[in-house]
This record gives sequence, C-alpha cells and structure tokens, in this order.
Amino acid sequence: MELLKIGVDCAVIALWLGHESMDTTQIYLHASLELKERALEKTTPINGHPGRYRPDDELMAFLKGL
Repeated sequence: MELLKIGVDCAVIALWLGHESMDTTQIYLHASLELKERALEKTTPINGHPGRYRPDDELMAFLKGL
C-alpha cells in the first residue's frame, strides 16, 4: 500500500513481487481510507454539493418494489 501512496504503478509492484497475473497483485492492494477519500474528492461535480448521495423517496420505492 505504501508503494501505491508514493505513486508506484500496480504493474511495477506485480513485477517486483513476481506475480504472473495482475489479479494476484490486486488481492494485496487494498486502498486505504485516506486514498479512497482523495479519490472521492476528485469526483465532486463542479456545481454539485459534496457529501453522501441520498436517493429520493420515489427511487427508494421503485427499488423496494424490485
């Protein structure tokens, strides 16, 4: 995880570990909460409001009916 934090590419980490497949490497590369928060900050729309999505009652009723 520390290597990801400093910007080392996942493919390079896989090579260093000797993994044949990137799928094997992904098992060990769990994003930290800090990394997830930084990624979410980048997805906030320009005119949007930051925070958690709250679906409206109509959508919830539809989903419950499935």
